[in-house]
Amino acid sequence: QGQLVESGGGLVQPGGSLNLSCAAPRSITTMYNIDWYRQASGKQREFVARSLFEDNADYAASVTGRFTVSRDNARNTIYLHMNMLRPEDTAVYYCHWQDWWGQGTQVTVSS
Repeated sequence: QGQLVESGGGLVQPGGSLNLSCAAPRSITTMYNIDWYRQASGKQREFVARSLFEDNADYAASVTGRFTVSRDNARNTIYLHMNMLRPEDTAVYYCHWQDWWGQGTQVTVSS
C-alpha cells in the first residue's frame, strides 16, 4: 500500500466540482485498468470508475455523466474529474491498480 498517491480532495458545496489526482511511481503507459474506488463512513468500499487504456473508461451508474477519468502519461498521473457533486459522493477516494492502493483522499460535499 502507498505506491499510488492521491490528492485533490476537500470540501465542496453540492453542485460543485473537484479534480482528484493519482500519481504513480512508474510510467502508466502500460498500466491498464487503473481504478478509482470510494468508501463512505460506515459503508463498504465501492467502485467508481476505471481508466482502461488511453481514453477508454468505465463508470459506476451513480457517477455516469458526472465524473470522468483521464490520464497524463508525461506526469504518470490519472485524474478523476468530478462535477455536479452530491452529498452522497462524500467519501474517501482511493486509486487502485493490481495490488497497489493509495492512502486515499477525503471528499466532503456539504453546504
